[in-house]
Amino acid sequence: MVDQPFWITVISAFVVLNVMLIGMAYMTWFERRMLAQMQDRVGPNRTGPFGLLQPIADGVKLLGKEDIIPEHADKRIFLIAPLITFVTAPLIALFIPFGDPVTIAGQEISLAVTDISVAALFVIGISSVGTYGIILGGYASANRYSLLGALRSAAQVISYEIVLGLSLVGVFILSGSLSLVTIVNEQRQALDFFGVEIPNWFIFSQPLAFVLFMIAGVAETNRPPFDLPEAETELTGGFHTEYSGFRWSFYFLGEFIAVIVISLLAATLFLGGIDGPIKDGVWWLLLKTFIFLFFFVWLRATLPRFRYDQLMGLAWKVLLPLTLFNLLLTGFIVLERNGDTNVLGFIRDLLFGWI
Repeated sequence: MVDQPFWITVISAFVVLNVMLIGMAYMTWFERRMLAQMQDRVGPNRTGPFGLLQPIADGVKLLGKEDIIPEHADKRIFLIAPLITFVTAPLIALFIPFGDPVTIAGQEISLAVTDISVAALFVIGISSVGTYGIILGGYASANRYSLLGALRSAAQVISYEIVLGLSLVGVFILSGSLSLVTIVNEQRQALDFFGVEIPNWFIFSQPLAFVLFMIAGVAETNRPPFDLPEAETELTGGFHTEYSGFRWSFYFLGEFIAVIVISLLAATLFLGGIDGPIKDGVWWLLLKTFIFLFFFVWLRATLPRFRYDQLMGLAWKVLLPLTLFNLLLTGFIVLERNGDTNVLGFIRDLLFGWI
């Protein structure tokens, strides 16, 4: 981590958070335009060139809407809950390395706002805290449909948070660190593959972990086809049924921030982040992130919503065993590579040692 004055870190954090908020607003425009193309519609195109001012118009409209609080709601929790979801998600971006350190006016500045040795654990922890906003909002609404949505969200996040965390353990083992900066630097080392140099991106050495991470990431963000906590067909609107006006938009926009964050993490942990074939830089990270954002939109336009029993069964019966298998396989490969043990002999003793 670059040793820099605290005020520079504060300014860097301010810039990153504001870029995230702008990206969140225009993610709504991007999704509406892409869905329109996929469904043979027009999409937003009247407010500004290509509808680019539509997010601003939506914000103004939501500010003018009435904010209704149910009579029997727990008012304090009802007011605070959306802010938890909205505020926690962009904090994860502070750990993302957006480039190598740069020198401005003689001062070296890190393009990772903060880099700590256990950054990955902080990221996983912060992503879990955001779900409390959904759970508390559903509980505080004094509405049975909202409560059911909150209960669904609680069960969903417990199930898929385990898968999300365990899918990354293989990456941590291979990189030997929980620092996102160290993980990115490890992927920037070229590998010799039968005389051809290829990137050391973890998607090549951890393909199963990458697939598991993406599935769990979609479930963690409550995006289709895993948007069961807000399923309008059976829960009216789920956890945010009683919310209106700008307070409702905190949930709506918090979801889009979470999508951007998961895309940034996938690009950083599995696709080398800023690493690219022609001069490393933030543009490679943004390009990879954009591909994942398109993937989220594509999923919404393609797949129908799961039944709730299918959602939970997928996590516990399929994804969790696969994460444990990937973890075990990665451990054996690393041990064999380091010459620490005879893997084949270990497996033989494990399976047949009791005979």
